Amino acid sequence: MPPIVTTAEIGRPAAEVFAYATDPARFKKWQKGVVDGHMDGPAGGTPAVGATCVTTRRIGGASRPSTSELVHIDPPRAWGVRGTDGPIRAAVDVLVEPVTGSRSRLTISVDFTGHGIGKILVPLMVRREARKEMPDNIAALKRLIEEG
Repeated sequence: MPPIVTTAEIGRPAAEVFAYATDPARFKKWQKGVVDGHMDGPAGGTPAVGATCVTTRRIGGASRPSTSELVHIDPPRAWGVRGTDGPIRAAVDVLVEPVTGSRSRLTISVDFTGHGIGKILVPLMVRREARKEMPDNIAALKRLIEEG
């Protein structure tokens, strides 16, 4: 199946959009179900390929952390992570393209692979829920970035 792709034009420069959209500490502000997020590794500066991103989601009444590895980064244009643990592993790619000096196009692509029980959950529930949530998540992200 193809990845789930959502795009929005945001009234902010590419560097601002990139910084906000790729900061795991801000995921809980715009992603449904996320309760915490952070990058592991040295504090400050731009994360490098191989860094780990830990995101905790509220699923079925419990908080469940998942770890992803940063597989590519090209600020302020591209960022991608791949899940490394758990039954459902996300592959997320973020692309930010400048439209003008003060406007950017943000595209987020999400795909999933299942392991163990995840092989059943991904096609039955996970992809459907993500397809439903992504437009709302992107709309929330756009609103937060534009409000500054």
